[in-house]
Amino acid sequence: MTPGKLGLIAGGGALPLAVAARCEAEGRPVFVVRLTSFADPHLIRYPGIEAGMAEIGKVLSALKAAGCTAVCFAGTVSRPDFKALKPDLKGAMVMPGIIAAATKGDDALLRKILSVFEAEGYAIEGADDILGGETLPIGALGRVQPDEGHLSDLRKALHVAEKAGELDIGQGAVVCDGLVLAVEAQEGTDAMLGRVAGLPADLRGAPGKPKGALGKAPKPIQDLRVDMPVIGARTLEMAAAAGLAGVGGVAGRLILIDRAAIIEAADRLGLFVWGEDRS
Repeated sequence: MTPGKLGLIAGGGALPLAVAARCEAEGRPVFVVRLTSFADPHLIRYPGIEAGMAEIGKVLSALKAAGCTAVCFAGTVSRPDFKALKPDLKGAMVMPGIIAAATKGDDALLRKILSVFEAEGYAIEGADDILGGETLPIGALGRVQPDEGHLSDLRKALHVAEKAGELDIGQGAVVCDGLVLAVEAQEGTDAMLGRVAGLPADLRGAPGKPKGALGKAPKPIQDLRVDMPVIGARTLEMAAAAGLAGVGGVAGRLILIDRAAIIEAADRLGLFVWGEDRS
């Protein structure tokens, strides 16, 4: 069955661009809701609207008028100051439930938002499904193979990320020589890697002498249709700048934004990209 028109709720970063481009390449109609202050300005080339986070009625009406049958949430969005939001009528009706869910953590918040769209009859599609299942495969991606020390650091980073995820903190961690250098929270992966790059040189690797690894793992309780971890070529560039030897995640549970670009960056920078087998 040919998939129906997709409503793309677009936050920041490259993932919404990749989803929209894939729809375009496959001839699937897409309507993009560009979230104010988050969505990449290049998304304006696609049919759609701009909307604030609390303008839920505006979004639902636009999706209906456009003939969308499914929605995909993609991209980064910071938790808002709920007091500063300006909801429309529908937004005001559902906002108390959203705020209550937010007190239980980001995953509860996301599930509540999804339920609003599901109640309107929209199917929820994961970005990884739309991108054709472009997730991290098992083993090395690219020419660089990690040694046992690298894999030990990566596996500990994944363990730390998963434990942090149980507390609804974040999806990533950096470990070097067995020492936890950073845990991702609300700042996101790029900012975390920037923090690592600012650490003393004796704690991390350096150009020509890389060591340590970034591990990204989904939170155990999260809905993978919405917030599966993501890496792109920029992730590798920043990992290299932080002196790391590589990046990895759980195979099948880490979205690749432009697989070819990731492999090119990994080979050029001399970084490993590893998919840990959890089957």
